Amino acid sequence: MAHYLHFHARLTVAILLILLPVAGVHAQEVAAEKPVAAPRETLTGDWGGLRTRLKQAGVTVRADYVGEAFAAVDGGQRQGSAYTQQLRASLDFDMDRIVGISGGIVHVTINDRRGVGLSSDIVGNRLPIQEAAGGNYTRLSELSYEQNIDNGRLNLRLGYFAMGNDLGGMILGCNFVNAAFCAHPLSESGNSGWYNYPNARWGAAVRYRIRPDLALRTGVYQVNPRLNDPDNAFRPFAGGTTGVLLPLELEYDPGIAPGSHVLPGHYKLGAYYDTSRAARRGEQGMLRGRYGVYALADQMILREGTGNRGLSIFAQFTANPEASAQITHWYAAGLVKTGTFAGRDADSISIGIVHAQVNPRLRRAEADAQDIPGGYAALPVGETAIEMSYGIQLRRWLSIRPDVQYILDPGAFSYRRTNDALALGGQVKMQF
Repeated sequence: MAHYLHFHARLTVAILLILLPVAGVHAQEVAAEKPVAAPRETLTGDWGGLRTRLKQAGVTVRADYVGEAFAAVDGGQRQGSAYTQQLRASLDFDMDRIVGISGGIVHVTINDRRGVGLSSDIVGNRLPIQEAAGGNYTRLSELSYEQNIDNGRLNLRLGYFAMGNDLGGMILGCNFVNAAFCAHPLSESGNSGWYNYPNARWGAAVRYRIRPDLALRTGVYQVNPRLNDPDNAFRPFAGGTTGVLLPLELEYDPGIAPGSHVLPGHYKLGAYYDTSRAARRGEQGMLRGRYGVYALADQMILREGTGNRGLSIFAQFTANPEASAQITHWYAAGLVKTGTFAGRDADSISIGIVHAQVNPRLRRAEADAQDIPGGYAALPVGETAIEMSYGIQLRRWLSIRPDVQYILDPGAFSYRRTNDALALGGQVKMQF
């Protein structure tokens, strides 16, 4: 396994270094080429027509790879490098084509992660520098049935899947590599049984479009921490349920209607309640029920032409009670420019900042336990990540993202003062 990971780490770095010069001339090469066929959507193509025949029969096959190689070059616990990867394979079964159930889809997804986390193993910070780090094993990530009713106005999903696929996320945030931006505030899962991909639970989800640009989401989801154990990777019925999580989210999407001249955006207001009993933070005793609220927004403020080129801004805020939360407040903001240079309409440049505030009760309890001079006020208030990246779309199936991140107070969630950290690296994504 070590040789396997070492090979892929070198492959990721090689792609980042070798293809960067190619990106600058790719637009001119494309212009000089005579189009002979539609651009390939995946690395492996149509498999001699088999892929198309399967889709016509109702089976869509998808697979993708994410590789992230980073080096901590200053600060943190120590310097070093790390590589992590994710492989994912999915099958979607169109039940209309297969058995005549209009609007029905069965989803099956297997996820595999391997590697070393730069944040967890080297820098020692809470906001993961690599989005694909953590949970290094193969698991069942989805087995669900989805039903669209009234041309998708009402959408129902039932089965074993990641709640975060539908709620509390911001797709624009995946123009970054740090998991604090892509694609959910970590304060949600740090305060409750909220879970995001690739972790799955049993649940029932409902989305109703009140009008084309206004949607309401809710559902009921199992809370079972034991389903994150590698031993339960393919045991979705493993015991350990502690309660259910009940979310409610309202999303407003200006500019979503076909032909609309309104600049596109997404605005989400949400709240959730977890019925589980849990230990109080920073003090003795148990509590029943954990909850939180969030507000997420992104908005294009400048459009160039009629395509996707333009400048968008985003912001995030969450608030959680001190009695139950690890992160009591969360703030994030940034800019994403899609379309950079001439002929680079799908490239993007992104800059963002996120701050996660440590629960004051936890800081106070740690300061008292360790008898820290100056008390809890001497400990960092929270951790902040600043990130800048450039996404290069080399092919429809291949993108690379050189990236730089600066972490302030990386020891905040370990209750210690640690030198600010600088990390350099990049991400490769491929559609197979």
